Amino acid sequence: MTANLIGGEWTGAANDRWTERRNPADTREVVASAPDSAAEDARSAVGAVAAGYHEWARTSPERRAEVLDTAATVLERDPEKLATELVAEEGKTLAEALGEVRRTPANLRFYAGEALRLTGRTYPAAGGLVYSARQPVGVVAAITPWNFPLNIPSRKLGPALAAGNGVVFKPSEVTPVLARRLVEALLEAGLPAGAIALVHGGGEVGAALAADDRVGAVTFTGSTTVGGRIHATVGPSRRTQLEMGGKNPVVVLEDADLDRAADIVVRGAFGLSGQACTGTSRVIAHDAVHDELLDRVVRRAERLRVGNGLSEGVQMGPLATREQYDKVREYVRIGIAEGARLHTGGEPPEGTDVRHGHFVRPAVFSGVTPGSRLAQEEVFGPVLGFLRVGSFDEAVRVADGTSYGLSAGIVTPDLARALAFAERVESGLVKVNQPTTGMAMNAPFGGVKDSSTQTSKEQAGEQMTHFYTIDKTVYLTPEAR
Repeated sequence: MTANLIGGEWTGAANDRWTERRNPADTREVVASAPDSAAEDARSAVGAVAAGYHEWARTSPERRAEVLDTAATVLERDPEKLATELVAEEGKTLAEALGEVRRTPANLRFYAGEALRLTGRTYPAAGGLVYSARQPVGVVAAITPWNFPLNIPSRKLGPALAAGNGVVFKPSEVTPVLARRLVEALLEAGLPAGAIALVHGGGEVGAALAADDRVGAVTFTGSTTVGGRIHATVGPSRRTQLEMGGKNPVVVLEDADLDRAADIVVRGAFGLSGQACTGTSRVIAHDAVHDELLDRVVRRAERLRVGNGLSEGVQMGPLATREQYDKVREYVRIGIAEGARLHTGGEPPEGTDVRHGHFVRPAVFSGVTPGSRLAQEEVFGPVLGFLRVGSFDEAVRVADGTSYGLSAGIVTPDLARALAFAERVESGLVKVNQPTTGMAMNAPFGGVKDSSTQTSKEQAGEQMTHFYTIDKTVYLTPEAR
């Protein structure tokens, strides 16, 4: 069982409602219960942090850095236990979960360093001094998804706390346990309880946080639909950082190494069970290599072992929820109805060990047309569509032919065409000869078009921390003598 943290007290929801979280690999197993909170709980959490974060804001940058660094150490004490909890709650494979568990402390240490770099500037001025200072925004609402229940929250809580803000943290209702583990690590490390609140619950909680004028900034990762609602609610006087959906293409040119290209595509499309905002969902292949590449990708997809992420040799776990499972199965039906050819996958695997989970074999389609739903809409699951093109210019046009612009990749040994693609493609992230997934923690992260507000990105150093601070310019003239 987990609970809300409001005003330093672990508590249930005011309505005393609870929800169960079941293991997506075996839904007979209950892995957690959490409060089913409502708007009242969100408002209470905001009030508690608004009243209590000032002690943290006045804490020295050195101390804030020390707390984040110590929290990282706490999370490193038993990575296998954390990873096992992550597998049971979210559905990753153990290897994927361990990767996230190890990345999270590194994130916190990176942001600990940023606490010491929140500097202002001085400016030339006649007869006095002009300087800028950076102050915390105040209360930050962090609304996070279930697919990276430690990594993504650490990328929001870390910089917000490094800058001296208070945080109201609303995790996905799918992953309550990992959210509590992160908050517990921060408290054990010395974060004042008044500087943080944890509120479990669904959309009502997120909507209440966005609508509360005491919240100075909202940072959100999730769907474009929900992000759009948040943006409309917050308005121009408060801040939003929105990282949203993607329909990420990989362009494979006629000079590509096809074995390498197939490995890149499969890793980007089916890693994390396809449940990554940067996951590959479209392969835009030059006509000269389309059929051979398709054959290689299909054979690799068919070899992937699907099952419980704790089982040895499993390469792809279940979908996180029944809703995700139903959505993926529906898009497989949509693809067939649109006339695309399903070469493999899209159905549950066989075997008694997967009978009670949300398992789907990775699906590969060919004959996908640029305007089809399978090419335009985010599935967020292991469904991959092949589109055929006849030239580099056509490949760029097709890559740009959706409302999204998060991550895009190209596979080619031709550096000139790779750089031309990077310049022309409408995408916030461009990967050359790499999967569309996987990002550096010290580089900007975010998309364009419907994938992001583009005003404030995640992960980078100074650029990222400006979202969590207010720039104040001071004009100082010595008193006349």
